[in-house]
Amino acid sequence: MISEPILGIIMLCLMIFAIFIGFPVAFTLMALGVLFGAPSMGWHVFDLMVQRAFAVMNNDVLVSLPLFMLMGYVMERAGIMDRMFHSYRLLFGPLPGAIALATMFVGTIFGIASGIVGAGVTLMGVLALPPMLRAGYSVELAAGTITSTGTLGILIPPSVMLIVYAATAGVSIVKIYAGAFGPGFLMSGLFLIYIFVVCLIKPSMGPALPKEERNVPWPKILWEVAVSSVPIGILTFVVLYVIIVGWTTATEAAAIGSFLAFLIAAGYRKLNWTMIAESVRLTGRTTAMVCWLFVGASLFAAVFARLGAQAKLEEWVLGFGLGPNGFLWVSQFIIFLLGWPLEWTEIIVIFIPIFLPLLKTFQIDPILFGVMVAVNLQTSFLSPPVAMAAFYLKGIAPSYITLNQIFNGMYPFLAIQILTLFLTWYWPEMTLWLPRYLYGG
Repeated sequence: MISEPILGIIMLCLMIFAIFIGFPVAFTLMALGVLFGAPSMGWHVFDLMVQRAFAVMNNDVLVSLPLFMLMGYVMERAGIMDRMFHSYRLLFGPLPGAIALATMFVGTIFGIASGIVGAGVTLMGVLALPPMLRAGYSVELAAGTITSTGTLGILIPPSVMLIVYAATAGVSIVKIYAGAFGPGFLMSGLFLIYIFVVCLIKPSMGPALPKEERNVPWPKILWEVAVSSVPIGILTFVVLYVIIVGWTTATEAAAIGSFLAFLIAAGYRKLNWTMIAESVRLTGRTTAMVCWLFVGASLFAAVFARLGAQAKLEEWVLGFGLGPNGFLWVSQFIIFLLGWPLEWTEIIVIFIPIFLPLLKTFQIDPILFGVMVAVNLQTSFLSPPVAMAAFYLKGIAPSYITLNQIFNGMYPFLAIQILTLFLTWYWPEMTLWLPRYLYGG
């Protein structure tokens, strides 16, 4: 007779196998929850499913998810970043690696303004790759710059991923947003320094903008920078400021951000029914996917815990005699490996809850853990063999650019991400100081 905890472990293994062979994740979780919960709960397992679905719909943090995504999709679909990119390309024109620096700078702003994971790769690839190739940039540097800037939306607030983590872990969204600022801007700054130093040492990899292209008066350049930056700067400042200082909830701030995004699109004369319909459609599709995933994962986790499998896993982990740092790095390594075959939503909603109960045992702050997970998942976007960012770029790049060239360009930026992950662990105050200063505790 198989004991209930072992039955729960079998359920977990079946879930991983089903996901890897391509079954729909949310419905696989629900089916396994019902199948393994029915022997001990009978028909009450369906009552549990309804309760879990209601709990997801009643989660205040998740309400902000569609609003932040709508804000980001409006910014992306309205083409607002085009003008900003061209103005910053002129601003950085005399510097080595001017177009790459403009790409990283504008990509960082887009990550802050949208919070959408992966969209920055496609957007900046369309905007920046052709001019970089025309200017004679190294394919590797161009590819590495574009793919790395597209991952910043994972970490820099108002990151959608951090919203999902906050809802899963039951932590304050405003605290984890405050904690993510330090590592997020550190990583972006290191990216910019790397690009500048490499292009300074080897100008052939990233030359300055040709004189004929930057033959524009400085007053006009500064005007273009102001016109393209000020509206988006106001949007991001307002949204993040009202959250951080506690004037509004994350949901109210997301609603303000969505409204301002529509106003900016109208100001740039990009607001039309086609753009609105496409933004709403993409928002609805992504929101439905995440919420169904939450329902399935919530039912699966409840049955998993009821069978005693969660306690069994905790017993096994504690049996290894790991200290806090050992557990932290083992869990981060597992998350890194999961980032190859799985989307970040599946990792956060399904696998992170397995680690969460152990954080208290090892006295690890869940905000620090969540920020490290966000940095870690950025590395999975740039880590071969799966490296989703590479495939996003390959889909829009000229046919002569190979995946190996894109991979080679990503490696230095991947090293910077790993360095940021190490610094986040080594210097936890970089993450924890601002939440403690603003909110105490």
